[in-house]
Parts: sequence; C-alpha cells; structure tokens
Amino acid sequence: MRTFWDERARENALYFVDNTIDYRNPDAEAFWRDGERVVDRILDLLGARIEPDHEVVEIGCGVGRLTRALAARARRVVALDVSAEMLARAREANPHLDNVEWLLGDGTSLAGVADASADVCFSHVVFQHIPDPAVTLGYVREMGRVLRPGGFAAFHVSNDPSVHRPRKPSLRWRVLERLGRAPRGSDNPAWLGSAVDLEELKAVAADAGMDAERIENAGTQFCYVLLRRR
Repeated sequence: MRTFWDERARENALYFVDNTIDYRNPDAEAFWRDGERVVDRILDLLGARIEPDHEVVEIGCGVGRLTRALAARARRVVALDVSAEMLARAREANPHLDNVEWLLGDGTSLAGVADASADVCFSHVVFQHIPDPAVTLGYVREMGRVLRPGGFAAFHVSNDPSVHRPRKPSLRWRVLERLGRAPRGSDNPAWLGSAVDLEELKAVAADAGMDAERIENAGTQFCYVLLRRR
C-alpha cells in the first residue's frame, strides 16, 4: 500500500485524494475548500461534534485536505498516513497548521498514538481502499485502544462487495495511462480495496470497548459509522 500511494502522490496527489475532480486539470482551490464541507457533512450525518478542547486522530490524511478542517475545530490533530510522499505534500501545503502532528503510519495500526489519548478518531475514503478487510477491522480495534472513555470514532467504510471486484482496464484506457491522460493503478488491489461486513465490525468494536452508536447508508460503498468508547 505504501508503494502504491507514494506513486499516486507523485502522479497526481489531489486527484487520488478526491477522484471526483478533473484528473488532467484539478481545481486546487475547490479541492481545499471542499474539505470543510466534507467534514461538516460526515459529522452532521452521524450527529457528532468536535469540540475546541478535543484531540483528534485522523486516519489516512493524504495531503491534509480534511486535516485543515479538523485542525480548525480541535485543540490538536495527529494526522496519520501510510504514504511518506502524501505526508511530504501535506506538510508543504499546510505549514500554518501548528496544532497538527504529521505521522507516518505502518499501514496496519495506530502505532505512535498513545493509549486513551484521543477524543476523536476520524477517517474518510480510506478504509474502502484497503485490500484486506481484516486490516480495516484491525484499525477499528486500534480506535478502541487510543480513544478515551466517552470518545468517538466517525469513519467511512464500504459494505458493497460489487464495487471492489477486479476489472481489467480497456486497451484504450491503458494507452491513455501511458500518455498521462488517465489515472494509473485502477486495477491495483490498493485502489480496488474491499468491503467490510457490518456485523463483524460491530463485534470487533464491542471487543475493543466501543458501542455502535449510529450507522448510516448500510449496504453501500459509502457507509458511515459512529462508535463510542465505553
């Protein structure tokens, strides 16, 4: 995963954080502006709120688009990503975020984040790209480890296996990739990702000391989950 995301960061970091934008001509201003909207939408959907004294762990921060919105609300953010290239771009794009610690993750855990040190864990369009759902469930266990009692985790997973099935790009697409006119890696497992079974997720969360407080859009690629640490 690290190799894949380092390559995508070098190819077109903004697009691979938000693939709804134009690959060949990304609107950087809109990209950064929409970070606030995304955070608002997720928190409103789940009925959650980040308070000014909260410490937040963001899982899969990319270039720091959502980190900006989180840092504006919280006392401190630990922004973690598996890609050193993404983190380098995040630091370059966000030198003003003096309440953010950029942390290189190992791709399987929240190593480097202390037990019971966070009020919030937050993640968006990250877990859907992880090839093995067991890794995603491992992150759920880690959320239970790092959250303080009463803290919450707000994150997105996919529950739709159909969107993760391997597919062979067309010859035309391969030509466009080589010409730099289309994104690469669309058939890579680190892009295709995997779906997570909600019952398994809830069982893992319960074992990690968390209750599933709210779940929205179950059974879709964009399922949002709110877990609360007991």
